[in-house]
Amino acid sequence: MEFFHNPQVDWMGKKKYFIVVSVILLIAGIASIIVKHGLQYGIDFRGGTLVYVKFAHNPDLDAIRRQLDQENLHRATLVRYDAESKHEIMIGLDLQTTASQNALDAGKQAIVKALTNLYGRGPAGKIDFNNAGAQTIADHLLVNDPLRLAGKGADVAQNTYSRLAQAMVNYRNTPPREGLIANFSDLSAVPGVNNQVISDLEKDFYLSQFSVFNTQIVGPKVGAKLRQQALYVVLAGLAAMLVYVWFRFELIFGVAAIIATFHDVIITLGIFSLLNKEITLTVIAAFLTLIGYSMNDTIVTFDRIRENMHLNKRENFRDLVNRSINQVLSRTILTSGLTFIAVLALFLFGGEVIHGFSLVLVVGVIIGTYSSFAIASPLVLYWEDRARATAYGGGGVKKSVAPAPAPQPAGKDRRAKREPAGARR
Repeated sequence: MEFFHNPQVDWMGKKKYFIVVSVILLIAGIASIIVKHGLQYGIDFRGGTLVYVKFAHNPDLDAIRRQLDQENLHRATLVRYDAESKHEIMIGLDLQTTASQNALDAGKQAIVKALTNLYGRGPAGKIDFNNAGAQTIADHLLVNDPLRLAGKGADVAQNTYSRLAQAMVNYRNTPPREGLIANFSDLSAVPGVNNQVISDLEKDFYLSQFSVFNTQIVGPKVGAKLRQQALYVVLAGLAAMLVYVWFRFELIFGVAAIIATFHDVIITLGIFSLLNKEITLTVIAAFLTLIGYSMNDTIVTFDRIRENMHLNKRENFRDLVNRSINQVLSRTILTSGLTFIAVLALFLFGGEVIHGFSLVLVVGVIIGTYSSFAIASPLVLYWEDRARATAYGGGGVKKSVAPAPAPQPAGKDRRAKREPAGARR
């Protein structure tokens, strides 16, 4: 299938316009990064705390985000966690919010407070069992003494209720419940919990529609190490591709491909800075995908250039590059167009979880396709022109050699030899 039949576009004749467009995009992105004092990193890289919450029903992320803003948690990030059917989300608090252990606890409590305000509080005076700790439950049981252990001594009662409370919390936090009990009767599966204990819990506890089932801390040192490792991964990928293209084609082809890929990555980073988007681990994965896609598109173009060089070694190299790009134009439109439609659908309908990932791919497909003929190919042409100019002299034409003197007739030569210098007037 071909969209164009024998196109005759002079791509190399428009390389100056391509370079101007690229320079404008690069300057805009780099200026944005400088003005904003660097890129915006996600909690994975800058450090903070991750709070995992399970809901009884599918949560409304926009409503939760608005409620968190009211609690002054403006930079909190919300991401769906695990399968959507499990109704779990991950709420990230940045390092400024969680600079110490006390602040971490305060941040967690602020999240619980925001969710409680959003999903409604229980009856006055009752405690949320799904977000209560083992000590809180044990203290309540010790005071009410549903098992009538007071006569056996304070130590026996305290140890028994502590073990029982911990067993209930462990049961609540294990899959598939993940911290969320739907009915107090479910606790009857815990050894030692009888009807008296359940009845006592129902009097002073209620069951909320959410539960914080896990909290993880990402320190600033860990975030810095992740940033460093992410940079190493990207550079290692580029170096491996340079070696591959070098062996498959020539060194200049590999250098041009790497420069074009750097061009794609920097422009995409600049667009992230302009749009105030955060760099997370999923975004790094998208950049690695972008590098592979851009390199693949460039290699397809270079492969056609190499084939045409073998078929017609006398053709002008500029015309050869134009013809090669035109020959793969239909293939480029088909593959890039279909890929763009797919990633655009992910960007529009994929949700918050993969929003950054899909944005990188949407921008990357466009920039990667553009750079294969607007950046990589002109670089190869520039190098080839310089190489030929060096080999043959300025302008790519062989240097002129002084012609040998025309042979003289034999008689004149003998006469010239016989006549002494200056004999002829």
